[in-house]
Amino acid sequence: MNKLNYNKNLKEYSKELRNDSTIGEIILWKKVLRACNFHGYQFNRQLIIGNYIVDFISRKLKLVIEIDGYSHQFTGKRDAEKDKYLNDLGYTVLRFQEGEIKHQLDEVVWRLEKHFENIEGSNPPFPKGERKYAPPLLKGLGGFTN
Repeated sequence: MNKLNYNKNLKEYSKELRNDSTIGEIILWKKVLRACNFHGYQFNRQLIIGNYIVDFISRKLKLVIEIDGYSHQFTGKRDAEKDKYLNDLGYTVLRFQEGEIKHQLDEVVWRLEKHFENIEGSNPPFPKGERKYAPPLLKGLGGFTN
């Protein structure tokens, strides 16, 4: 990402969002995306791109993950503008509802897995020790496999 896509006026607000995450954001971050746990790819939280702050981003994959909670019921037009802006920069935007993260995490992970398969063409590589998330309902009990 270059400096043209960074709005320094949003820096403090971005920090506030990181410190005041929703339950869904916390769950997805801690159980799936943090510390390169998901297929070895790095994700960042609450990153500024242009005049927007994205919930999660993998710059290498050009992937943005947005968690839509209650407030997004009233921001459909703004969300569509944000998605178009990000798409125009070459990013794919995946949106999940807060309730999906809280109550159907395995389904969310499955959808992310399918997206990764499409990007990689088959099974993605597992850099950094081949650690990946193993959804309990899909791959037996537990959370992470080696």
